[in-house]
Order: sequence, then C-alpha cells, then structure tokens
Amino acid sequence: MNRLLSAHLRAFDWLDQHWESPRSTRWISNLVVVFFILGSVVPLLIFLEVPFPFPTLSPFFAVEIAFTILLVFEILGLIFLLPKSVADSIGKQFEIISLLLLRDAFKEFGHYMGDLNWEPELLLELLPMVADGFGAVLIFGMTALFYRTQKHQKITQSNEEQAEFISVKKVISLYLALVFFLIVFLDISRAFNTGVVSFSIQSFYTLLIFTDIFILIFSLRYSSKYYNLFRYSSFALATLFLRLTISAPAYYNVLLAVIAGVLVLGVTYIYNGLLLKSSASKLGS
Repeated sequence: MNRLLSAHLRAFDWLDQHWESPRSTRWISNLVVVFFILGSVVPLLIFLEVPFPFPTLSPFFAVEIAFTILLVFEILGLIFLLPKSVADSIGKQFEIISLLLLRDAFKEFGHYMGDLNWEPELLLELLPMVADGFGAVLIFGMTALFYRTQKHQKITQSNEEQAEFISVKKVISLYLALVFFLIVFLDISRAFNTGVVSFSIQSFYTLLIFTDIFILIFSLRYSSKYYNLFRYSSFALATLFLRLTISAPAYYNVLLAVIAGVLVLGVTYIYNGLLLKSSASKLGS
C-alpha cells in the first residue's frame, strides 16, 4: 500500500515539476500561437465558400480556439494547485470563469462580422456579449480581491498530519488530471466524428464539486472546528454556482458567477476576522 502511494506521489511530483518549468510555459505559448494561426484560416474558407469538415464554425474561430486552449491549460494549473492550497484553487476557478466569459463574448462577436445595420433589434442582440464582457471584468476584480485577502491557516496539528493531508490531495489531483485528459480526448474525437467543436468543461466542474466535498469530509479528521467546516463548505458551494454559470443562459451566467464571488469574499472576510480574534485572545491570555 505504501509502495503504491509512493508511486502516485512520485508521478504527481514529476508532472507538477515539469508543468511549472519555463520550458512548459514556452511550449504552451507556441501551441496557442499555432492553433490561432490555423484557426485564422477559417474566415478565409468561409469567404471563399470553400467546403471544409466544420461548416458550423464561427469566423472568429481563431480567437475562440485560442481561449479554449488557454482554458485547458488553466484547468491543468488548477489541478496541480489543489494540493498546495484549496483556497488558491478556488481563486483559479474564478480565473477560469472570467476567461470563459471573455471567450463567450468573442464567440458572440463572430456572428456580427462585416457591415452591421444598427437597428434597435441589433442593439438588444448585442447585450449578452456586453454582459459577458462586463461580467468577466467583475470576476477579474473579485478574483484579485480574493487573492489579496487570503490568510492561509493550517487545519492540521502537526507536520505529519500536514504531509498526510497533502499526499491525499496529490493522489486526488493525479486521478483528476487523468479524467480531465480523458474528457479532452473524447471532445477531440467527437469533433472529428460530428464536426461540432465543443469543450466539456461542465463535466469537469461537476467532478470538481465532488472533489471539493471529498476534501471537506476528509479534512474533518484533522479539524472539526465550525468556521473551518463552513469555509470549506462555502468553497464547495461556490464551485456549484460556477458549474451552473457554465451552462446558464445569458445574464444568468454572469449573475451566478458574481453570487459565487460575493459568497467566497464574504466568507473570507468573516474567516479572517475570526482568525484575528483568535490570535488576539491567545496573546491576551
């Protein structure tokens, strides 16, 4: 059992080490550039009315595919961040949602290429794109504020317990990465079989909800203090709201994302106040 656990931890550490290397960063950047250039061919094919395997693609497909690839790598970053800090992984989830809203805004803009007839009906049609863009800015600001107000506090009582907790989260993250690669593979296969390009981020966020709840349950063996329990539970609830954001219609997606942001910010401020009060009482005693 210990040998199997060690193998899992070595595999995760190896992936994490290579993921954070400068070489990986350059490779990701080059990959995004290559796909952006390839995606830029789509508007030309549409203009020339050349038949190709994906007739439903938007003329703005290059930007859409670039943002999608960035989202894939942001999710991988979230997976590798999870063992280090649950709170920071929540912040990474909000980063992903803000990029997703930006991608949707660019995707919507692809329907309005060329000359536009600025009638009132067109202005109403543009409102969802404006809402996505403005919502992305709001989430961006909330994410920055969330990182700034974070005060990390260990829930374990010893270094041994801390190492055990991190090891469990590493194993979870390793299998989460494997499932994510499977989801990406199935999406690519579906695109070639049906001609419809899509990214099943909803499935991954559903899995994240169960992951957050499992970590919450497992953390009870180290601490059953109410404010720690409530903090972890609120993070899981925020993930649920973000999952709903992905599939929600226009306006409601931004509303749910903002509600999730207000939730984690409110809990963070209250939790920080409890920590300060606890520290002051210890000094006073």
